[in-house]
Amino acid sequence: MTNDITLQDLGWSAHYQSQLDIDEVGTTTPARINGVHRTQIAGLTTDGAVDLTLEPGMSTAEIAVGDWVLCDPKEARMIRRLDRKSTLQRGSDYVHGERQLIASNIDTLFIMTSCNADFNVARLERYLALAHDAEITPVIVITKADQTDDPDHYISQAQALGRDLEVIAIDGRNVGDALDPWCGKGQTVALAGSSGVGKTTLANALTGGEAATQGIREDDARGRHTTTGRSLHRLPSGGWLIDTPGMRGLGVADVAYGINATFPEISELVDQCKFRDCKHEGEPGCAVQAAVAAGDIDPDRLKRFRKLIREDMIATETLAQSRERQKKFGKMVKSAMSKKRR
Repeated sequence: MTNDITLQDLGWSAHYQSQLDIDEVGTTTPARINGVHRTQIAGLTTDGAVDLTLEPGMSTAEIAVGDWVLCDPKEARMIRRLDRKSTLQRGSDYVHGERQLIASNIDTLFIMTSCNADFNVARLERYLALAHDAEITPVIVITKADQTDDPDHYISQAQALGRDLEVIAIDGRNVGDALDPWCGKGQTVALAGSSGVGKTTLANALTGGEAATQGIREDDARGRHTTTGRSLHRLPSGGWLIDTPGMRGLGVADVAYGINATFPEISELVDQCKFRDCKHEGEPGCAVQAAVAAGDIDPDRLKRFRKLIREDMIATETLAQSRERQKKFGKMVKSAMSKKRR
């Protein structure tokens, strides 16, 4: 990276500038996070790369690749994190009520799948729900299009998952300019998808890098993890790429808006049902079931919609309970400290 890079080149915008206090202008240095480690974070500034320690009490789990922070490079210290423009996260697969940061300040999410057994509309809908909830533009990228006689079969299934949804079918080794509209100067894109769909191959094609790739198992088309951490890479077009490890589990939590945005043909009819708490499972006066009977809604889509809504509701309720417990614990600690000082 050259020293003539500007903040705008790194993705800086008025959204972040407006958050600076007067006394922070000229006395702190903005940095874009490009690596999160156990005890430190790595960032990019207009003067080059920096390694930063966090303030006492902070955890690197609170920082995501793509974040903007203010720092003091001389002391190698992060001062504070700026509010994000977007936050991509997933529900925990093992502990309900918790969410895992994936990346932040993303403009476009390339949701990757491939023309083989990996293609799964239910998993694509989960990625779409996370992207819509974070107000990130989703683009479905179908790889290995050169390895099937009928790529249109996969393209049409993907296009049916959203109105005006961009779907691009590519050969990962020869991408050409298919993804250029989303990779312009200062723009940030992220790659997400299962292991083996070609994320590293596509990352290499976009960045000109030579990261190692690994093959897939022929029996089930599942891949081996090549990317083991999240990282930020500069694109020749002037944009930025965040690569992510393959995710076997993709839970949802507190993303009701994203689910509704992913299934607009269903969510737009909910208010027309006779009963406010309609489950769309056969209640009288259900507008959604009427649309299914008329052939306007795919019954399989409705099943997947209900499944995601139920999962999100359970995880969200647990999240609220978890926050309440944390609040009570905080009050208990303050009370104990107060008594100790007496």
